[in-house]
Amino acid sequence: MVPFGVPKTTALLCPQRPSQSRELPRMKVLLLLLLSPLQGVGASSHQVEDFRFCGDRNQTQNSSVIYEHSPATISIENTAQALIIKRPFLPNETNSYYVYSLPPALGRYRFCVYWFKANRTLRLAYGKQSFILGGDPSSSIIRRKESQKTERTSTSIFNVSYISKGGKNTSLENASEYFFTCGGHYFNEVKASPESMPICEEDVEEQLTALDSLIAQPPVPEAGATEQQMLRRKLGELEKTLAKVELEGQNQTFGKATVHATVLRVQPTQAPQHVAFASQREGGEVHGFAVDLPSSLFIVAKEREDVVEHRVLLMDINSQTMFQDENSSRVLGDKVVGISLVDTVVANLSHPVVLTLFHNLLPRNVTPLCVFWQEDTTGSTGSWDSYGCTTVTGNSQTDCRCNHLTYFAVLMVSSPEITYIHRDYLSIITYIGCLISALASICTVFFLYFRSKQRDQITSMHIHMNLLGAIFLLDVTFLISEHLASSSSEALCRAGGLFLHFSLLSCLTWMGIEGYNLYRLVIEVFNAYHDHFLLKLCLVGWGLPFFCVTLIFLASWTNYGPFSIPIYESVGGKSTNATICWITSPLIHNVVNLGFFSLVFLFNSVMLGAMVREILRQNKKGHKLKHVLALFGLSILLGIPWALVFFSFTSGVFRLVSLYIFTIINSLQGFLIFLWYWTMVLQARKSPDSQSSSDSVKLQPNSSQSHLG
Repeated sequence: MVPFGVPKTTALLCPQRPSQSRELPRMKVLLLLLLSPLQGVGASSHQVEDFRFCGDRNQTQNSSVIYEHSPATISIENTAQALIIKRPFLPNETNSYYVYSLPPALGRYRFCVYWFKANRTLRLAYGKQSFILGGDPSSSIIRRKESQKTERTSTSIFNVSYISKGGKNTSLENASEYFFTCGGHYFNEVKASPESMPICEEDVEEQLTALDSLIAQPPVPEAGATEQQMLRRKLGELEKTLAKVELEGQNQTFGKATVHATVLRVQPTQAPQHVAFASQREGGEVHGFAVDLPSSLFIVAKEREDVVEHRVLLMDINSQTMFQDENSSRVLGDKVVGISLVDTVVANLSHPVVLTLFHNLLPRNVTPLCVFWQEDTTGSTGSWDSYGCTTVTGNSQTDCRCNHLTYFAVLMVSSPEITYIHRDYLSIITYIGCLISALASICTVFFLYFRSKQRDQITSMHIHMNLLGAIFLLDVTFLISEHLASSSSEALCRAGGLFLHFSLLSCLTWMGIEGYNLYRLVIEVFNAYHDHFLLKLCLVGWGLPFFCVTLIFLASWTNYGPFSIPIYESVGGKSTNATICWITSPLIHNVVNLGFFSLVFLFNSVMLGAMVREILRQNKKGHKLKHVLALFGLSILLGIPWALVFFSFTSGVFRLVSLYIFTIINSLQGFLIFLWYWTMVLQARKSPDSQSSSDSVKLQPNSSQSHLG
């Protein structure tokens, strides 16, 4: 039986005889209008609605239709001033509602409200008029207001009927207010608060769409923590909605863009049970994830006797916008996964929750670390923490085993092979080595200064003195660089960084001059001498570094200043920084320092090779120890051990070992030269024939000693 006053589309579904004329549908409408005591019945869309509410309204004064947002239900309320319709989906513009003018003629009207789930449209047919609620104003009878104040005098709606898709038509009692949940359940009066009413699937999709659009908006630099807190507040509202949404099955997933939400329904059982869930997304660095929930998680929740079902919420977020800490930490694939149990705080589980992320192969200089988001109660952005979580890494997956539930991610930590323990060891070796090297260098310089030798030997001696002076400056400026960085004076730190760079370039330049001096003594003529030769070498040894640092400083004075070196700490999973006064541009450091050292290293390696060839050619018995000492000392003078810096680009244990060797040898360079010099002096005193040997063979250890002396 078709209820009285149904729309024309419903009435036309009745079968027609072939002999009927084309005017029969119009005749049926006229017949209905004549038989009906109403002033008119509006038409709805040809599309079959999912929900329909119809009733009679006695219009006693000029009135309107007010369309508003409702937190949980579709509601229809009638007053003398207005017919108020609410639905749990926001209009096109938030914080506003629409007011539609009704016909001025007074009397009894038939109206119907139609809900079309497919296109999420709410349509009202009032008398002969029909319009979509919340649509853009398209006629003069629709107007939009920001506020509407009316004295709501309750009047009843009568001859009420409603029908939901797939259900039967139901007649309702007269009342002034009606509520319908997504399941079509009817409340004649307000007997339950909106918070306790179930929520429709469309509610969740609406909130997810709004959240996705907010995340997609470009960040506002001035907003900062406020914008993140607003987004996380929206995320919390979404979780509350998911806790009450009506599900079509045991599990259901919502969302189509950045945020996906999955609700798992777990029925209480006598025996403990594990719950596993897997999700996969195409594209991106992270391909998908899997969650394994232990039985102890539900045993804890089972202590509540009134539990009908457990609800697990899984939030799959492909954006780190809501979870940015002060260190701007980078999360693997921008993937954040939230796991929670509705109405239950889960912590200190006896068996961990296992979150597995499937991802691409990671770079060698990066290691994954499982972390969770820790909200800051002081109002700041919050931070990532790894307490209670352990990380198990694989080639293309990372397992996070945590004893609590919250939002998890995999943090990408740089320089993972230098843990805080090795960092402390290397720092101690560097500081002690530089201090010893500086003292040994200055002592050797003073000793060499008071030795008088032949003119050519004096030239070599002064070259050694300048190299030791450059090493002394490098050690001292490095020792005070970190203290300058911690000072409040930025100008002082820039000056310290500039002088440290000058000392380094001077040290490299004088090592190159040592190679040239070896070439001059060995390859050219042993007693070769040039006018003002030492002055020219000093202009190159100190002038070239001064010119380089001046040019870099004039190009931009910000090229020198505080420079932070990220240091990985395994305890707590946090990254700390060691700050020194140095070059702020990595490009300048790589091009100038590494490039210049590469040229010096290649030239000095050729010079050392020439000396090795001469030693092998003049291989005399009884001088093997002297040969070894000569090669060791000259390699230190020429800076050959500095080549270990190239092994810092490797990884693993080999990189760590090379860093230790590089730190020990080069921080003690001045001290090793000091030891080599005194060893050669003692060897010369034990060999009375050393002088004659040096006269005949240029590259004997005695000759090398005489060059240094």
